[in-house]
Amino acid sequence: MAGKKEEKGTTLPRKVYERELLRLQSELVKLQEWVRAEEARLVVVFEGRDAAGKGGTIKRVTDHLNPRVTRIAALPVPTERERTQWYFQRYIGHLPAAGEIVLFDRSWYNRAGVEHVMGFCTPEEHRLFLRQCPAFKRMLVEDGILLRKYWFSVSDAVQQERFRRRLEDPLRRWKLSPMDLESVTRWEAYSRAKDEMLVHTDIPEAPWYIVESDDKRRARLNMIAHLLETVPYHDVPPPSLRLPERPPSTGYKRPPRDLQTYVPDHSANL
Repeated sequence: MAGKKEEKGTTLPRKVYERELLRLQSELVKLQEWVRAEEARLVVVFEGRDAAGKGGTIKRVTDHLNPRVTRIAALPVPTERERTQWYFQRYIGHLPAAGEIVLFDRSWYNRAGVEHVMGFCTPEEHRLFLRQCPAFKRMLVEDGILLRKYWFSVSDAVQQERFRRRLEDPLRRWKLSPMDLESVTRWEAYSRAKDEMLVHTDIPEAPWYIVESDDKRRARLNMIAHLLETVPYHDVPPPSLRLPERPPSTGYKRPPRDLQTYVPDHSANL
């Protein structure tokens, strides 16, 4: 099934995109301050195919946020010890405390996707996950966690083009892995796995929201705007701060420059 190509003429104009992105990022700062003031707990799950635009969207979400309040959870391959734990156990430790936001760059849904398709889990483990996941999510929501889940949907043609550009760009080639390339030949298997996952885990308490991401700019704006619309935040007045007057000098003198090692002025040669 061929998808629509990511054509330059169909993308959102850069000026329009940047203006709206800045406005939404300003609202994200307000959302963050509301989460901190109200001691709320917000979890945002980013899922989707390789090269669907999850990482770029997460970067735009966090650009102006406080890393002490908003953090990214991107878990590596599980250790041998973690493989023996209850599947959800290693994700629980990354959930937010009061006044925190956690963005999951892929999450426990790995079991329904890459682990299932690539044979990293058994069919029994996969079926158990599909049974347990709705109950796990209900427990999170019942405990007061604000849970938002986004699936970034990209067409096969656009994914192929993004892979090609990464392969040719030395600054982005690190984004490609053998697992990414394997997904090209298993497109339909991943599609079936995604459909099955949605059937079992798209529940009223924590629905899936699909983000069309062939146009990355539109995808970023649409996802951020939706997140802001679904959280009942409000503007929290900042604390009153006043820059103090600098006190008079008490005779301090800076040590001679030749006693310290400075970084060479590379910029002077540009």
